[in-house]
Amino acid sequence: MKTTQFITFAALLGSCGFASAQDKPKRPDRPQREIPAVVLEKFDTDKDGKISPDERKVMMAEREAAILKNFDTDKDGKLSPDERKAMREQMEARRKALLEKYDADKNGKLSAEEIKTARAAGEEMPMGPGPGDRKGPRGPKGPGGKKGPGAPDAPAAE
Repeated sequence: MKTTQFITFAALLGSCGFASAQDKPKRPDRPQREIPAVVLEKFDTDKDGKISPDERKVMMAEREAAILKNFDTDKDGKLSPDERKAMREQMEARRKALLEKYDADKNGKLSAEEIKTARAAGEEMPMGPGPGDRKGPRGPKGPGGKKGPGAPDAPAAE
């Protein structure tokens, strides 16, 4: 009798636990990032207004080649720590110049409107974290722990 009561109680308690479990709150939808017209013109080969995975591979390969051309001083096909440091320093100087020129509200970071203004003026925006960018649970490696643009060991845009 006690065994039956215990099993019934355990089953009831377990089902209450499942019933009260909640999913994580859903992240608010962010607006789709606008792809610059220059990028679409150059890499959107099927002219559908989007960058497909194959088009993205071509774009990233070209970007990596440009980074190596500009910063791989010993021409070994990869960036040494000193070459990475030089690249980061140049990118930081570029970010500061863009911030100085386009940060209309002087809050230390570029808003979506300020970025839009800079792009409309023909500025190429560097990628990766910069002054004022948030540092959060996603960390420097990006979603899923994969290295992405701006990660310390990943090549970044010029």
